[in-house]
Amino acid sequence: MKRELERYQEIEKSIITTYRKTIWKRFIEAINEYKLIEDGDKIAVCISGGKDSMLMAKCFQELKKHGNDNFDVEYICMNPGYNEANRKKIEENAKLLNVPIKFFDTNIFNVVTRIENNPCYICARMRRGYLYNKARELGCNKIALGHHFDDVIETILMGMLYGSQVQTMMPKLHSSFHKGMELIRPMYFVNEADVVAWAKKNNLEFLQCACKFTEEYTKTNNKEGMSKRKEVKEMIAGLRKINPKVDINIFRSVENINLNTVISYVQDGKVHHFLDDYKEKGKIIDSRIDDEMIAKKEKKFLLEMANGEYKEVDNTTMKIEE
Repeated sequence: MKRELERYQEIEKSIITTYRKTIWKRFIEAINEYKLIEDGDKIAVCISGGKDSMLMAKCFQELKKHGNDNFDVEYICMNPGYNEANRKKIEENAKLLNVPIKFFDTNIFNVVTRIENNPCYICARMRRGYLYNKARELGCNKIALGHHFDDVIETILMGMLYGSQVQTMMPKLHSSFHKGMELIRPMYFVNEADVVAWAKKNNLEFLQCACKFTEEYTKTNNKEGMSKRKEVKEMIAGLRKINPKVDINIFRSVENINLNTVISYVQDGKVHHFLDDYKEKGKIIDSRIDDEMIAKKEKKFLLEMANGEYKEVDNTTMKIEE
């Protein structure tokens, strides 16, 4: 007689069956694309209690079972000051999903209540610092956060619309304040809608936002009182109705930046402006121009235009300059 699977095993199975293409393959793709895991790594999988980090924890467990077991993991959850109901919910979900979470307490929420300017930024920095410290205490060299694809593209647009800059939530980065530590985001290619579908399919309920101060501190001055991230999320949803590929186009825009068409950019704190070497580049371009060849192409182009025969075939076809 076939043994029935326990509930957590059914949930695990759904990741590599029902959601193999939308979650599992994209989880693996991010790890391979950005080399997020290397031999000998010990990774602190950081669990907030929400759907994204819990799913990430389950994906790591599946990777340990079905992938190359060349790394180790610790599942940690920092308590910044959750109320008892929220902490209990996290513990219940961890038990249900068979995730061996190690809790540790902090007083971050109490500290943040005394901060007037940018409390959410300070809170995020403090959380990150505590996670790095705990990870190092457990012998880890990396922490894994559960940010997904929607977080990435929303961050890109928020930077442009509210921060006047082009920046990206990176798939991995070195810690600036904790030597030898790295942050990785293995859910980088997973869409939020697929995380929601996985949770609903398995009748799972997770914390939405356990922060006591979100409502008070993250409101904008618009009539609806939406947070900036929620505002951008709804904007993207609206654009998606017009162009279904808008998500990937936003993402590709920061993969395909052409520095030749950027007025200025910052690298390692230094500002680079297109005027810095504008004249020198002009001389190089002039040295490469063959006037006779250009004249022949221009004559052929004008003739084809006059006869209605012009077709842009490839990048070598001459185009009228702006």
